[in-house]
Amino acid sequence: MAITQRAGFSKLLDRMEKGDVLIVTKLDRLGRDAIDVSTTVARLEEIGIRVHCLALGGVDLTSSAGKMTMNVINAVAQFERDLLIERTQSGLARAKAEGKILGRPSALSADQQLDVKEKIENGEAISAIAREFKTSRQTIMRVRDHT
Repeated sequence: MAITQRAGFSKLLDRMEKGDVLIVTKLDRLGRDAIDVSTTVARLEEIGIRVHCLALGGVDLTSSAGKMTMNVINAVAQFERDLLIERTQSGLARAKAEGKILGRPSALSADQQLDVKEKIENGEAISAIAREFKTSRQTIMRVRDHT
């Protein structure tokens, strides 16, 4: 949820006027991520409210120096996200190469899957099979489709 949709923040904005200064202790008070923080600061600047962050030495985030600081923080945040994605993909590839099965375990054992396939081949209804095995129709159809 964007910070501007929070009831408390909206109430604060209703009381603020052009020329006011919003002082926050840390950037995370302005949003959940760097993009959300940037959007919030830009929106406040549009209505004439300056934003100062104490954790950054009280810098005015709507000033030139503040915008540069925000750009550096955004670049670092994007770099961290990219590294996280790379590490995740690398870990998934390694796990697959080691033969690990990814994802949620099957709701049906191998024997049950064979029974399901046999029942489908004999023309039994998907819904009836799902009820018998106490699972969803989607699970039964997944077994059917992986034949």
